[in-house]
Amino acid sequence: MFKTIKNALKTPEVRKKLLYTLLLIVIFRLGCYITIPGVDTFTLAEEMSSATNGVTGLIDTISGGAFSRLSIFAMSITPYITASIVIQLLGMVIPALERLTKEGGEEGRTKINKYTKILTIVLALIEGLGIFFSYKSSGIFLDTSFMGGALTVISLMAGTALLIWLGEQITNKGIGNGISMIISVGIISGLPRGITAVWGLMFSAGTFSTVGFIKALALIVGLLVLVAGVVFIQIAERRIPVQYAKKIVGRRMVGAQNTHIPLKPAMAGVMPIIFASSFMTFPAMIIQMFNSNIATETGFWSVIYKFSLATSSSSVGIGYSIVNAIVYLLLIVGFTFFYTYATFNPAEVSANIKRNGGFIPGIRAGKPTTDYLSSIVGKLTIFGGIYLAIIAILPMFMRFTSLDVTFGGTSILIVVGVALETVQQLESHLVMRHYKGFLE
Repeated sequence: MFKTIKNALKTPEVRKKLLYTLLLIVIFRLGCYITIPGVDTFTLAEEMSSATNGVTGLIDTISGGAFSRLSIFAMSITPYITASIVIQLLGMVIPALERLTKEGGEEGRTKINKYTKILTIVLALIEGLGIFFSYKSSGIFLDTSFMGGALTVISLMAGTALLIWLGEQITNKGIGNGISMIISVGIISGLPRGITAVWGLMFSAGTFSTVGFIKALALIVGLLVLVAGVVFIQIAERRIPVQYAKKIVGRRMVGAQNTHIPLKPAMAGVMPIIFASSFMTFPAMIIQMFNSNIATETGFWSVIYKFSLATSSSSVGIGYSIVNAIVYLLLIVGFTFFYTYATFNPAEVSANIKRNGGFIPGIRAGKPTTDYLSSIVGKLTIFGGIYLAIIAILPMFMRFTSLDVTFGGTSILIVVGVALETVQQLESHLVMRHYKGFLE
């Protein structure tokens, strides 16, 4: 990886892309410290210091600390992610959207992107109103009138729109996927806090602690093992051999080819976790929006709030976390199946192989090939779903130990996935530059 980065810096065009990406990332990080107008920063600091463990803490991690500061990027790109998921789901049930996705080409992708942005603005408006009404009575906002609320909501919506634009610029003119890059940079920004927490374990009250050192060492080793496991699963693939017979193309005889279909153990990536997390924490966000004191109350809605909050907070009881973990696991596995088969259609792949005169050795073309691919994808999806569920749930129970896990499994999965994708793009750019003269 380091060799790839070194070679990239030596290539003028690639170096320009890297510097451009770095510039936009710096702009993103600066925006995380620009507070929206009309906010009492002292009251904000007090309010957020007591709310670092719940839904607020989860949103703050994704936004890179922007939410706890109520900056212009407080909502991050969560409305865009939600909108993308909704549009993808609607594309499976609405024939017009399905045609745009599969047959629309560049024009279809442009229209889908337009619909996603419109829905993003609507969701950003709803989320901005929710933030304003949730903290309206806490004294954070100096002006709680209609104009003050409108200014707050518009500022938050503009910040989200600017982030989407930055992400698109990184994708088009920089290196890597812009949206994924912004999410990963926001997560990485919390790494210094994690290092400070580990240092605090070793040097409690200014003196060296042997017990704290052992805990810190166990935490570091565990994180390294987790990173190694994530990297291994991300680069692993199940290769299905495909053979193509000789055929006549024009006046030429094209020879037989041997190739393969690469299938990833976790084809759905991190999307099932993001979808399941949003699904689990959504009730808590809605309840908190209408009742800011729900955490100190009892009753039916309090039970629902604590159950929903257990995904991202250790302030609730172990019973809530166990039930939440079971539901969370089932949701992740279910969404893994849903998202995998939404992106990989065995029947369509089988038809393409047959159309091009190919076959899988030992398997007849047509329905037997479809059944064979479905069987393999099903097994890989079960493994991938359980793998994602373990990564997502493990930090949840580690929170009940004295080890403070600030850099959870989901965060590592996102960061590692983005890092591997970025390095692959760098390598492809370098290969293009290396063979430029040969191709011309």
